[in-house]
Amino acid sequence: MECIVTFMTSQPSTTSPPPTLALERPAHRNRAAVTPLLCAATGLTFGVLTNLLQGWLPWPWSQLANSGGVWSVLAFVTGAVLAPRVSGVRRIAAAGALAEIGLVVGYYGYAELGRDGMGSLVFPLVWLAMACVSGPLFGTAGAWWRRSDRLWRRVGALGAFGGLFGSECLHSWLTLGYADQAIACAAIACALPPALARTWRERGLSLGVMVLASPVAYAAVYGLLDQISA
Repeated sequence: MECIVTFMTSQPSTTSPPPTLALERPAHRNRAAVTPLLCAATGLTFGVLTNLLQGWLPWPWSQLANSGGVWSVLAFVTGAVLAPRVSGVRRIAAAGALAEIGLVVGYYGYAELGRDGMGSLVFPLVWLAMACVSGPLFGTAGAWWRRSDRLWRRVGALGAFGGLFGSECLHSWLTLGYADQAIACAAIACALPPALARTWRERGLSLGVMVLASPVAYAAVYGLLDQISA
């Protein structure tokens, strides 16, 4: 009887949390706080780099560094990198937005401080507004491509990603008249979905979505910019 009483009184309380939980929560909170800062800092760095590339690359290839398609790649990569680590889609979308906003700030900040100035505030504000749309959109697309098991999500993500460069192809060809640049963008647009897809069916469907997304992105982005420039 004495052994039974001793055994019962020595049992740990089931209501007390394991000691490891108290150690894991601060680390989780630290990661949640650091991730937005890293996204914004990466965007700032990428923005400065794209500004520098305009001076380093030969004409007309230098214009690719100053394009919405190339800029939106950062949001897609951000979503793909965070997908295994961040569970919520909203957090990934916010991370994509922070990366794109940081990119715009870095690009125009360097133009103001390191070059002859960024000029009018109209285009920086327009690109900031676009960053608030393209950042969450392509951040989510990157996460869908990386971890989603639904075919339509992966197809849509890859088709939209390829459509970025498809729109740059149309802009270089129809607006700027740069044939070499248009061919290069078309090659990238056609290569990305097959290279990143998992199956042949996914490759074919992604290419079809890319063909449809390219003129839509071209009309949405450059149609707006042309109206502002007019």
